[in-house]
Amino acid sequence: MSKVTVVGAGNVGATCANVLAFHEVADEVVMLDVKEGVSEGKAMDMMQTAQSLGFDTNIIGCTNDYEKTANSDVVVITSGIPRKPGMTREELIGVNAGIVKSVAQNILKFSPNAILVVISNPMDTMTYLSLKTLGLPKNRIIGMGGMLDSSRFKYFLSQAIGCNANEVDGLVIGGHGDTTMIPLARLATYKGMPVSNFLSEEELQKVVADTMVGGATLTKFLGTSAWYAPGASGAYVVESIIHDQKKMIPCSVYLEGEYGENDICCGVPVILGKNGIEKIVELPLNDDEKAKFAASAAAVRKTNGALKEVGAL
Repeated sequence: MSKVTVVGAGNVGATCANVLAFHEVADEVVMLDVKEGVSEGKAMDMMQTAQSLGFDTNIIGCTNDYEKTANSDVVVITSGIPRKPGMTREELIGVNAGIVKSVAQNILKFSPNAILVVISNPMDTMTYLSLKTLGLPKNRIIGMGGMLDSSRFKYFLSQAIGCNANEVDGLVIGGHGDTTMIPLARLATYKGMPVSNFLSEEELQKVVADTMVGGATLTKFLGTSAWYAPGASGAYVVESIIHDQKKMIPCSVYLEGEYGENDICCGVPVILGKNGIEKIVELPLNDDEKAKFAASAAAVRKTNGALKEVGAL
């Protein structure tokens, strides 16, 4: 029996759990939250859609009861405070580092073999913190950000071209931040053809710029972080693992020489299957893209430095 736990029943966590159930990714989905009754109420609400939506997944909600998460195959960590308007991801470190570390340690007491998918912000730094403090092999700790950024990139490409978003392909690598992500416009395609066949250089650069501020744009509209796309992106990552789909998905993973970087978690394409990260795919970047990736990694490394300042590492 397959089992997934989602820690944090806020907007992102609840959306992730809902998508996992609707797509019947696992037999059982557990939502855990610190706020009394929230996960229980949302789980009950979701279960009351089972007949109308036609799914058989069992959804369980609990308040801080880690025993209910026992023997999870994959655990999605969304817990932490969301980004407020005007707040940078870096400003979240002091609060979220303590939360993520505590959650992960509690999870592993009951699911020692679980693969962790980190969504909490700042995502690259929280992924790095998890890797450095938990003692797990690097294939079992995955940051979700690249999947979300790539979804936004494909959305903006499809809007600019005027086509179906499912027929566009594009990857975003680098850090999961407004100034650190790298939408790879040169490698993006529409039905196998370069998107540059359909968009001018000026239009392409606008797509790239819109993608990079995609999260901040939604925060301004909503007054808080987005949740539909982040939640669905998390579920997409989980599905590739649980069903051993071997999909190539950009994720924040620990690099040991790949892309010229060491001792850092940063967004690159990986093959995701039942063992978590099964392979890191090295793309043939040009000199400009290599320089951007190096600059992005340097910015992520600077953010990671705050972990020591707040005593998390």
